[in-house]
Amino acid sequence: MSITRKQFDILTIMAEDKTKAKTQRELESISGHSLGTVNKVVNELNEAGLIKDGLITEKGIDALEPYRAKRAVFIAAGFGSRMVPITLNTPKPLVRVHGKRIIDTLLDAVIAAGIEEIYIARGYLAEQFDQLLYKYPNIKFLENPMYNEANNISSALLASHMLSNAYVFEADLLLSNPNIIKKYHYTSDFLAIKKDRTDDWCFIVKDGVIKEEKVGGEDCWQMVGISYWNEEDGKKLATDIAEVYEGPGGKERYWEQVPLVYKKENYAVEVAECKEDDIVEIDTFRELKQIDKSYDV
Repeated sequence: MSITRKQFDILTIMAEDKTKAKTQRELESISGHSLGTVNKVVNELNEAGLIKDGLITEKGIDALEPYRAKRAVFIAAGFGSRMVPITLNTPKPLVRVHGKRIIDTLLDAVIAAGIEEIYIARGYLAEQFDQLLYKYPNIKFLENPMYNEANNISSALLASHMLSNAYVFEADLLLSNPNIIKKYHYTSDFLAIKKDRTDDWCFIVKDGVIKEEKVGGEDCWQMVGISYWNEEDGKKLATDIAEVYEGPGGKERYWEQVPLVYKKENYAVEVAECKEDDIVEIDTFRELKQIDKSYDV
């Protein structure tokens, strides 16, 4: 059965703790909806049998199933030239920060969200990623022989038929708040940080939907390389990524430009807010040394 956005919001709160009932005031505080709205939605969910006595039912869990993240795809084929010299011998996602590999912070969050189907598109020093299998034996690798000739759209092309109900991660992001990786999503979304001004890649957003992607802006949302794609959009991406890749200049594109720039008429991607402290992209070796002093020798 289909559910409304407000019903989804309340059900997902209840799904996070299936054993402890929350009061309507607690639901109001967490969801951001008014108490009157919460009361109305709770009555609807009770009547539909999706909740009972303040707890989500098995029928409620079933209703959330179409919105569950089922797989994760990691874009990890690149060289990481700005991280030289550390990346001369180690792919950037496998670089350790305070003793932990960068990609592990993402993989641990994915697994905590109940996502077991994991793909990593690899290219540069590909064999080194095999070390991940000791800790994460369910990983499947996608080999990208074009990593040195094309942009990251070549990795997305490898995974283009796996993007329904799927997260897509840039694999070199250092995650400090695993709770931003959600088990359920009502629609496709892209993580971003609200900014008064940024010189980085950012989004112009209207009514919660991304309208433009560009470099630098004011009153915008700074892009974070983590996105989620629902079933319908994932199917469209399978076609659209291939079409853009095969078109003029296609190999030079960033993969997210497919739904946000070149084929944006086919999508309505929402922005999902995160905070500065939730995640860090370490762009340069200098930044790595600032974060982990053990490299500053």
